Amino acid sequence: MAKTVAIGIQDFSKIRGENYFYIDKTSFIKEWWESGDDTTLITRPRRFGKTLNLSMLETFFSVDYADRGDLFEGLSIWEEEKYRKMQGTYPVISLSFANIKEPDYEKTCFRIRQLLMKLYEKYSFLKEAGILSKGEEEYFEQMRYSMSEMDAPMALYQLSDYLYRYYGKKVIILLDEYDTPMQEAYVHGYWEELVSFTR
Repeated sequence: MAKTVAIGIQDFSKIRGENYFYIDKTSFIKEWWESGDDTTLITRPRRFGKTLNLSMLETFFSVDYADRGDLFEGLSIWEEEKYRKMQGTYPVISLSFANIKEPDYEKTCFRIRQLLMKLYEKYSFLKEAGILSKGEEEYFEQMRYSMSEMDAPMALYQLSDYLYRYYGKKVIILLDEYDTPMQEAYVHGYWEELVSFTR
């Protein structure tokens, strides 16, 4: 029976879970993992599948998808036991900047802080895990509710450190559409400010 070709779905787990047509790109997981790179920049034309590939990486590695090997059964990455054992065993932070299209620096910075605060809310269980010092607990609460522009640049670094301590594994950080706010900054004349903040 022919599978449905679903248009516009960029969520790997939904495509696989609902059995939509999918071209197997999971060999990219092995290729990327075995490259040993600390940082990878994926540049491709628009509509090339970057977001779906990042969703695939998140679904494969993230502890949030532990015991969801069924999503990869029948795909090339599932042929090797090494990778079957790896599925769902890493802390993954995934951020998309796709909807940050603001006309000025202040609004852009505020929207980025909102994204980061949502991340801290998602991982609020870390505060009760006994891995944070008293000062870190206070910092964590501040990042959840009232992150300042000065604190934001270190927020991702700190959260990845907390997750590393909790899981005992380096954190995989996936950033999608990072260039969207940068493009808006260029068009609206606040490029230098946003480049400095993003660095």
